[in-house]
Amino acid sequence: MNFLNTALNIFQKSARLAGIAALVSISSFQPVLAQVEGAEEHEIVTRSPEEVYSSLRLFGEVFDRIREEYVDAPDEKALIQAAIEGMLTSLDPHSEYLTPRTRDVVMQQTSGEFGGLGIELTMQEGVVKIIAPIPDTPAERAGLMADDFIIKLDGKAVLGQGMDATINQMRGNVGDPITVTVVRQGVADPFDVVLERDRIPLRAVRWVLEDGVGIMRLDTFSEQAFPGIKDAIADIIEEGNGELPKGFILDLRNNGGGLVDQAVFIADAFLARGAILLTRGRTEAESARYDARADDLDRQIADVPLVVLINGGSASASEILAGALQDQKRATLIGTRSFGKGSVQLIISLGIDGAMKLTTSRYYTPSNRSIQASGIQPDIKIEQDVPEEFQGADEIVGEAALDGQIGGGSQDEATSGSSTYVPTDRSLDTQLNYAIDLILGKETHPMYPPDPNS
Repeated sequence: MNFLNTALNIFQKSARLAGIAALVSISSFQPVLAQVEGAEEHEIVTRSPEEVYSSLRLFGEVFDRIREEYVDAPDEKALIQAAIEGMLTSLDPHSEYLTPRTRDVVMQQTSGEFGGLGIELTMQEGVVKIIAPIPDTPAERAGLMADDFIIKLDGKAVLGQGMDATINQMRGNVGDPITVTVVRQGVADPFDVVLERDRIPLRAVRWVLEDGVGIMRLDTFSEQAFPGIKDAIADIIEEGNGELPKGFILDLRNNGGGLVDQAVFIADAFLARGAILLTRGRTEAESARYDARADDLDRQIADVPLVVLINGGSASASEILAGALQDQKRATLIGTRSFGKGSVQLIISLGIDGAMKLTTSRYYTPSNRSIQASGIQPDIKIEQDVPEEFQGADEIVGEAALDGQIGGGSQDEATSGSSTYVPTDRSLDTQLNYAIDLILGKETHPMYPPDPNS
């Protein structure tokens, strides 16, 4: 029994560490934006048509020799795909070839929907446990319940394979069946439930009203991001019996980014005027300016204080939003330095062969600041108390540490780590607690003078 407990503890610790790594690395796989005036121009080497054709002939010669003389007959399509992958990955850390399957996964992430079962999960002693079925999903309709344990999927044991692998196994094409083996308290034996995967909307925003402060957690910039924030603001006001909250907290920690237009829409919800985002690429089409427009929502909440939480895992679209609100003096940023991804990727369809993700521009904040490889510094730096088992593993340098990053930032590149740790225990979340106290006047900052009535 002692050996089993030790093994389960190791599995739990590994899962937590893997979760941190996944949150850190996700920014490399999100579509984003890029640069503006005053940017350093990078040297462009122009080759003559003759040199280009000579290189293409060299490629053809190497390809033919491999086809004819390699020890085993190679997969010619795989060879060409590998060459394309190499060509794109040689450009920068974010340009890449997407196979048809990978492309579909990326599109699911950005659409905010996927084919699945509709279950919120956690891990308890290495076993997958249901937190709750999502309403009107296959899981709820099949009668799965909170506190059920899942021990097998399609007859294959899931103990020890990790949360990510289990979730990936549950996802699939809409309409495909899956058999889930469940252990339920009060039921003597495990039993099977057959479910048919359906389209599941991802909940991009979670909110709570605490001490009169509306706290909104944005997990990703999918197509559900702006509608989720808009609904959360309305729900927070409704929860307060129609009264505006004392302040809003927008939690972008470990949000690796996503769709740029969603970042622009959310910034616009808090801004009545002024620039939100500037972009510059090689072509005029890739260079643009995005401005805020006054509407009923930003007029309604114009006087409500806003705090944005960021850390080393806040990247790309998160940095666009945080940078716009910081430059326009609409929000106070609290936490640690952000990731520093200041480039935009365009996903270009290649038909049945997948797609390519290509870096097409850099983005600048309203004050003409490129955060490429430098990140956004918070207005108030607050460190978390990191448990001993996570210390060191919780810190990343960010974009500056990636081989081949495109540079061109307005500030010095990051050289030290920024923490990505966020405690699961709400009472231990130093950054969030400080933000609440700041809004309530228990902490002071130039944007939040002490309340004379407190």
